[in-house]
Amino acid sequence: MRFIICCALIIGAACSLNAATSTASPTYNHDIAPILYQNCATCHRPGEVAPFSLLTYQDTAKRAALIATITKAHVMPPWKAEPGYGDFRDARRLTDEQIAVIQKWASNGAPEGDPAEKPAPPKFTNGWQLGQPDKVVTIPAKFAVPADGPDVYRCFVIPMDLDKEIYLSALEFRPDDRRTVHHALVFSDPRHAGRKLAEGSPDGGYTCFGGPGFAGGLLGGWAPGFAGNKPVEGYSTPLAKGTDLVIQIHYHPSGKAAQDQSSLGLFYGEPPVHGRVAIIVGTHNIDIAPGDSHYVVKEELTTPADADLMRVTPHAHYLCKEMKINAHLPDGSVTPLIWIKDWDFNWQSGYTYQKPIHLPKGTRIEMEYTYDNSATNPRNPSHPPVHVTYGEQTTDEMGLAFLTFALPTPAEAVAFRREAYAGR
Repeated sequence: MRFIICCALIIGAACSLNAATSTASPTYNHDIAPILYQNCATCHRPGEVAPFSLLTYQDTAKRAALIATITKAHVMPPWKAEPGYGDFRDARRLTDEQIAVIQKWASNGAPEGDPAEKPAPPKFTNGWQLGQPDKVVTIPAKFAVPADGPDVYRCFVIPMDLDKEIYLSALEFRPDDRRTVHHALVFSDPRHAGRKLAEGSPDGGYTCFGGPGFAGGLLGGWAPGFAGNKPVEGYSTPLAKGTDLVIQIHYHPSGKAAQDQSSLGLFYGEPPVHGRVAIIVGTHNIDIAPGDSHYVVKEELTTPADADLMRVTPHAHYLCKEMKINAHLPDGSVTPLIWIKDWDFNWQSGYTYQKPIHLPKGTRIEMEYTYDNSATNPRNPSHPPVHVTYGEQTTDEMGLAFLTFALPTPAEAVAFRREAYAGR
């Protein structure tokens, strides 16, 4: 799996190519460096998730052939959403012309070009992709991840010691040991339930399969390929005085014992003008027989009020191969929300719409996921295939979609969440 990720990250250097395609002989300094610096250096620099840096000609040129090969095969860039099924911000796609420029540069020997044309390398602040946080917190102590065995879910309690209400506009999770951190979710805990569950623990944490063990508010999360949500003016999440944070981290043993002490960057804002709420659509009813190459899971949600859909984040494990989420409006029309034809567990992401999609009350949001538990599925973790059901382990399966809605006021967002989950 790590080899696949490394290959994918190599080609992340070619994402969102914007060089002029008419140049007769593309060079690194004139055509390639500006693209790498603008779109790829966020990960391909020292201390980041990519396995190597691409800030110099030497680092890039020796990988030119691989970059050209995998971009031509459309393995990369790591953007899974199909065009025409949701208009998303920050889409990473290459046009045919852009791929041709990469091909020409590589086939011509990856020339460096005139040094005077090379742009200045980008500058970053302490590795945080959203900028310098207002506050950085870390899990209380190094957590020992075993070399092998089942996946580990650990919740870490972060006392914020807030002496007044604050307003969270964004957060950014930073995994420490990237080989073992599979994903993370962040919850608010105003009643200190997490402290009771972690009482007496030397690392300030406790075992927590599924949710955090209490009815906490989901604030955000992280998974491989996810860069973080930028603050949106008018939206923030109030954290009451005394509220704790609880970070749930899913660890996947990598074959080598590790120590992790991940961190979280918090970005503060103004009191919210509008309401924002995350709703989870999904099912535990997953039961896939070995050899079944076309197992379909469906689930739906009916919106209890008018709302604007801001963001969609699909989630499944290795066997999922296709995801469709559509909105069936009360007037009978259908609005496609996202279609992923080739789901890749190694490149999970959240997708933010260019413009929020207005969904009137009574809209039925339907998700349809297809799974392949056959021996011909190259991503199947079990050989031969085994019986797979819903579960928290990587070799189990899930079928979820996180939907972020905007409401006119914070009070309406609270009511929307309550009514959306009523009776479920």
